[in-house]
Amino acid sequence: MPVVTPENDPLYRLRHSAAHVMAEAVLEMFPEAKLAIGPPVENGFYYDFDLPRPLTPQDLREIEKRMRRIAQGKHTFARRELSADEARALFHDQPYKLELIDGLEHGADEYGEAGSASAEQPVISTYKHDTFEDLCRGPHIASTAEIKPDAFKLLRTSGAYWRGDEKRPQLQRIYGTIWPSKAELEHYLWQLEEAKKRDHRKLGKDLGLFMFSQAVGAGLAIWLPKGAILRDTLERFLRQRSSIVAICRLSRPISARLTSIRRAATGIRIVTASFR
Repeated sequence: MPVVTPENDPLYRLRHSAAHVMAEAVLEMFPEAKLAIGPPVENGFYYDFDLPRPLTPQDLREIEKRMRRIAQGKHTFARRELSADEARALFHDQPYKLELIDGLEHGADEYGEAGSASAEQPVISTYKHDTFEDLCRGPHIASTAEIKPDAFKLLRTSGAYWRGDEKRPQLQRIYGTIWPSKAELEHYLWQLEEAKKRDHRKLGKDLGLFMFSQAVGAGLAIWLPKGAILRDTLERFLRQRSSIVAICRLSRPISARLTSIRRAATGIRIVTASFR
């Protein structure tokens, strides 16, 4: 997933602010919720939550409804700076925020990623709109009035380990998308539907090329007769091409890590093609 910044994404502020509005709506529904992080991403935003129960599709519809109400309140986004101790007092009941504050003291960013070393005292800031205040560097839009009620949608939920560590708590991540207009939202949703039609997992099943089974292993393709013919044809083509352009073929164990093989084969340019 590409990293978005205020410099490379003109919708960064809008999407960042939408994540805050979503977090406020979730806290209204689940006052005991614990908040993790909520960055803008390419084409949208997400926020990670530690919640008392799994979210349902009905929950997403209710969160959207609350977000529309909050946005229509035309609340301004106000920034303030505070000390680490003040931040800890503010987020005393939010353990993930407290961990982020500890990181900020040592030069990490608001998402816990390592930052550049500096002798200067790190700046800790929050942004507040309506009743919701979040640990945040910003930037944001001027007010929730810029969020059009018919130009955003919550898309799905997924599991996400805190800090990407499987030994840490698993959180619930809510993905959403927001655009400047309803027309742009509808176009993006249409693109998503078109992409689903061309998903290799769907095409492989529809065309009878391959299948997947949890009994075999997640993501491991079982090639069916037509798929096996296609795979063999592609492999024969690559073998023929390798003799023309002087490429040496390597064979590796199916479960081996490619990065380890690259290190082991120092000085050899490795070009890979996978047909699993």
